[in-house]
Amino acid sequence: MHNKTTTKAIVVDDHPLFRRGVVELLNESNQFEVIKSFGSAIELIDSMPFTPPDILLLDLQMPEMSGIEALKRLRSKLQDTKIVILTVSADTQSLMDAISIGADGYLLKDTDPEQILKQLSSVMEGKIAITESGVNILAQGIRSQGHTNRTSDSSEFHGGILKDMTEREKQTLELISKGLSNKLIGRQLGISDATVKVYVKNLLRKLGLHSRLELAAWNHKHKTFHSDVDL
Repeated sequence: MHNKTTTKAIVVDDHPLFRRGVVELLNESNQFEVIKSFGSAIELIDSMPFTPPDILLLDLQMPEMSGIEALKRLRSKLQDTKIVILTVSADTQSLMDAISIGADGYLLKDTDPEQILKQLSSVMEGKIAITESGVNILAQGIRSQGHTNRTSDSSEFHGGILKDMTEREKQTLELISKGLSNKLIGRQLGISDATVKVYVKNLLRKLGLHSRLELAAWNHKHKTFHSDVDL
């Protein structure tokens, strides 16, 4: 039986068997309660408005409207809802597109069910819902795209970027890579949420990135350059 603290979820996937499996997985966890499920993004959007869920699981490859297009339309309408892509696609560009639009996570469908639950629980705590393989995919995408004209894979280049960072920015970057929200970062560093937001904005500007997930991937890829950050 679900209690008042249960996380309300919506599942959108065009494969009935998989959709049913995800719904059962969430409902049986006693942490999540699926309040609606849809076979397409069109069905979801046509059913609006409805009480926003706490979390929305969205398939990427669906007929009529892709998960990316749905994410574009939904992100501004469901501002307080965590939106996590759950897909078979390990395509780098799809992952990059999803996080740049505002996805709160990107999980592959072959992820262990218990790991999916763990990741979804983490995203509800303000953390990043992405597996190690997802971080690697993202890091590869950042490397291949070169993300700014300044970008180089040389240690000298990244060492220069790190010299341009303040110690607080380095600490913030490290905590972002661990999946902490601004509130949790502020609590750990003893600073306000607003100050953390300034550090995050500075990091995005200095690294030429667009999202927290990209920051986490950059940190993952170049960790050897700043392993001495003191937290």
